[in-house]
Amino acid sequence: MSTAIACILFIGVLAYAIFGGADFGAGIWDLLAGGARRGARPREVIDRSIGPVWEANHVWLIFVFVVLWTSFPTAYASITSTLFVPLVLAALGIVLRGASFAFRKAVFRTRDQRNFGAAFALGSLMVPFLFGTVAGAIATGRVPAGGSAGDPWSSWLNPTSLLGGVLAVVAVAYLASVYLVFDARRMGEDDMVEYFRRRAIVSAVVAGIVAIAGIFVIHADASYLFDGLTSRALPLVLVSAVGGVGSLVLLVRGSHRFARMAAVGAVGGIVAAWGVAQWPYVIPTTMEISETAAPSGTLGAVLVAFGLACVIVLPALALLFTLDQKNLLPEEGAPEPPATPTEAAPDPA
Repeated sequence: MSTAIACILFIGVLAYAIFGGADFGAGIWDLLAGGARRGARPREVIDRSIGPVWEANHVWLIFVFVVLWTSFPTAYASITSTLFVPLVLAALGIVLRGASFAFRKAVFRTRDQRNFGAAFALGSLMVPFLFGTVAGAIATGRVPAGGSAGDPWSSWLNPTSLLGGVLAVVAVAYLASVYLVFDARRMGEDDMVEYFRRRAIVSAVVAGIVAIAGIFVIHADASYLFDGLTSRALPLVLVSAVGGVGSLVLLVRGSHRFARMAAVGAVGGIVAAWGVAQWPYVIPTTMEISETAAPSGTLGAVLVAFGLACVIVLPALALLFTLDQKNLLPEEGAPEPPATPTEAAPDPA
């Protein structure tokens, strides 16, 4: 049963990487869009793209934390006690970017819009980097077993963790740029399609370079993870590589729809490979999944709750994204449309 729960937990991690990652990546492109005048059009596409769904994307993060502390409490205690610095900073970044994204549309002065926009972009850059360092700390076994706290700094400020942070940033930027190509086309913004297509091509190349360089870092600093990536997780690594190269070719050829699917395979493949590479450990090589699992009654309750969520929550999320892709949702913060003549109040005269 603990294995089933671990798989469910990692499904949540994978979903957050794909959906939440694209959300953060859009904020990074907001940061790189330029000044107020030059960046106005790209930021408009970004706002219209993530506005209806950005809050829903964080459902997956909440799901991951709830399942982790409920089903694997000892591992949760070790991870949060050791990595409280990057986790607290990531939480601050999530709140900062969410509040700034909302307030940026509610203020009128240009100075205030710039300040909130800068906070939104900074939070978008911070969060994936910090979560990447957390993943690196866990994968290298720098988190102690038994619920104990490890070193609060060297645990996540090390070569593999920093690689994880940089790779997370470039991966979400790449994923978001591919999504934005499709969204700009859906919105009829032809010039923005080319704008984001060029950036998607560049970010795909950069992500590939970082991933290749990371092989040498992981080989030197995380031997168990490296062995897993080159053996049992190798098929997923190849899926990621094929997805990355395929999306690059499709972007160059202008096949935007299939490029998005290939980009999801590239990012999802490498995240899934990380999980398979460190199997059967929650924290290599000191804490196996079965050793840190909660009692069977608790795990059974989590399975029931997950089944109910599949019936109740997943259809609602699917409906939200479907309506968004069909342009049937209003832009967040947009003014109400004017009343039609038939809706206008009758003339008292």
